Amino acid sequence: MAMLATNGATLVSTITTRSLEMRIAIFVVLALLGSALIAIAAQVTVPFFPVPMTLQTLAVLGLAAAYGRNLAIATVALYIGEALIGLPVLAKFGFGPAAVFGPTGGYIFGFLVAAAIVGHFSDKGWSKSVFKIGGIMLVADVVVFAMGMAWLAYMIPSLRDFDKVFTAGAAPFIYGDLAKIALAAAGVTLGWALLGKRKEG
Repeated sequence: MAMLATNGATLVSTITTRSLEMRIAIFVVLALLGSALIAIAAQVTVPFFPVPMTLQTLAVLGLAAAYGRNLAIATVALYIGEALIGLPVLAKFGFGPAAVFGPTGGYIFGFLVAAAIVGHFSDKGWSKSVFKIGGIMLVADVVVFAMGMAWLAYMIPSLRDFDKVFTAGAAPFIYGDLAKIALAAAGVTLGWALLGKRKEG
């Protein structure tokens, strides 16, 4: 039987159980639910070219803060794997190796690195502070942009100039991503606040 505690480092770690089978089942279910959430977030798009604006960043950063490193990496890896085997989970219901390794591939794999970064610091308890987790989310988002722009420039020769690739692959998304980071950081810290109230109740 699973129970809730309040002394875990991450929100997910507050779910406690002595059963190894139950821990594995919870891990698998949360990874599946998380990958589904990222897939849904990918369909909320604003049509920019060559990189559409989606809510994936919000989903990935929020999940990483709530899940911790290992589960966050597993969740994003599962999401990428689903796309590779043909499930329409990418933006605009994209799928397959051609889409995963296409012009936006750097951002997709950047999400995996971002999940690892945010999850790592969440495991240290940073998700309990909106400023700490927000700051590390910002760092992780910069990594996503760096990987995304590098791959975008590699795939599209006409963008092999920093100003051009920045204009196409980062500039339109900066303010939106700052808002997503604020929402993700506020959401996970709100989760801790609600958990604390539950304990008091």
